[in-house]
Amino acid sequence: MPEMPSKRQIFLFLGLTCLTTAPFWALGIATGDSAGGRGAYAVGSMWGPGIAALLTCWITGRPIASLGWTWGRWRWQIVSYLWPLAVCVVAYGLVYAVGLGGFPNPATVASLRTTLAWPNASTWTIVVGWFALLASTGFVRGVASSLGEEIGWRGFLSPALHARYGFTRGALLTGVAWAVWHFPIIFFSNYASATPLWFAVPCFVVEVLSLAVIMAWVRQRSGSLWTGAIAHAGINLWNQAYFAPLTTPHGDVTAYAIDESGVALPLVLFVLAVFVWTRRKDVDVATA
Repeated sequence: MPEMPSKRQIFLFLGLTCLTTAPFWALGIATGDSAGGRGAYAVGSMWGPGIAALLTCWITGRPIASLGWTWGRWRWQIVSYLWPLAVCVVAYGLVYAVGLGGFPNPATVASLRTTLAWPNASTWTIVVGWFALLASTGFVRGVASSLGEEIGWRGFLSPALHARYGFTRGALLTGVAWAVWHFPIIFFSNYASATPLWFAVPCFVVEVLSLAVIMAWVRQRSGSLWTGAIAHAGINLWNQAYFAPLTTPHGDVTAYAIDESGVALPLVLFVLAVFVWTRRKDVDVATA
């Protein structure tokens, strides 16, 4: 087994992550569009942590194989494919049940008719068809983007901090780094901008810390960074590309309930994270 990453290696990774992401942050901030360049700014920034992890391994002589490239048992990949969808179904189901939004959004359905070139399709053909596309080919594209982040967060940083500090501190410290990494485009561009920063930032931080706990647990159980890439793609797709845009606003209050700048998804993720945390003995290690 490779040696436990040193603090120097961890700080090197964090510094390189900022360095490799900075050009894409700058583009997103200068243009006011964090997903500009037809998505190139977002994809570029998402690959910053992955490139940083690979560079850290190269500079320090750490084996790239230590990042967790093994596929592992299929059940963990299937779990990682399904749990983000289940979380989104519960979160948005609560939004619809209490009347904070409706489903589907006629404006989004009309836009999807153009996007999909299905001009005569019925509303539910669009809703089901878009779901099927996201669940298949859309997922492949999503993993190709999320893999960049996950090589860094779940490939290098989360296991490194877990080995040094145990499950709870390791997962939460990873979540802090992951959340802070987003701050430039949250504070200075248009990421998670549907609600005021005083509301959006706490919601986003709770979401990311909860995700870090859940994904660290699965990563340690499976030994595979692919569980992170699959789950990361799933939470992005089902939240950002499916449920959020297909939610009909019921006044200004809807924005405070949905997406990464609303409360419903972070709340459900927090509950799941607490459940996972109660099972931390399944994966915990002695602290260094």
